[in-house]
Amino acid sequence: MSAFTYDPEWLTTLNASFMHNAFLAGLCIALAAGIVGYFTIARSSTFASHALAHIALPGATGAVLIGVPVELGLGVFALGGALIIAALGKKASQREIATGSVLAFATGLGLYFARMSSSASQQLQSILFGSILTITDGQIISFAVFDVVLFVLMAIIYRPLLFSSLDEQVARAKGVPTGLLNVLFLAVLAGVITIAVPAVGTLLIFALVITPAASANVLTSSPFKAMVVSTIICLISIWGGLVLSTMFPAPPSFVIVTISVAIWGVTKIIEFRRA
Repeated sequence: MSAFTYDPEWLTTLNASFMHNAFLAGLCIALAAGIVGYFTIARSSTFASHALAHIALPGATGAVLIGVPVELGLGVFALGGALIIAALGKKASQREIATGSVLAFATGLGLYFARMSSSASQQLQSILFGSILTITDGQIISFAVFDVVLFVLMAIIYRPLLFSSLDEQVARAKGVPTGLLNVLFLAVLAGVITIAVPAVGTLLIFALVITPAASANVLTSSPFKAMVVSTIICLISIWGGLVLSTMFPAPPSFVIVTISVAIWGVTKIIEFRRA
């Protein structure tokens, strides 16, 4: 079937239970990515967000290899990578080197694990490109719990995190614990990546965490409004991608990323015309 063939039964498909789970997962992911995406850009950590997704790869393939849940492997390796990067790169310039080094090792390890098991090798495509239509009820619950923890944590550290994100040197001079905040932020970023990977995979994670936030930053200069707009854009991308990929059968992750990047392209045109 062509990717552009209209499916007359698309409404029936949308009412299926697996689609309901996909929409709920999209909501949970958008809520988390919208908040964290803004801080990722403000803290110049976009490379870290991309890298942590790939650092999580050996966790996923290793989990398949030993027979534990893929999400557990993703989370352990993403969090472990985040803590190593935070420990080795206390300054922004050092973080880039630490991130690249850990990324290179983790990517090689992930491919090694995939070669050791046919099951891990078969799972590799869904890990790389996502499989949002296979989200389970248990995953939905874990996503929702993560969102609640994220909201509580952000309510506590929002002001100092924002201060250190916008001007780290001044924040440090004022006594803000920038080192601790950096560790907490990278840990949160690892968590967001862990719940977003099932939707678009490790290769396309940038389109959910960074691209909507970049679009939002063009549309508003207020940090809080930017987080709200970023969440909305992320949600439109995921839900719109699910609907369109059902109407015109295509991989959902491809359509989700296409919508996200298209919105970013429109905002860049708006930005260009303002200049």
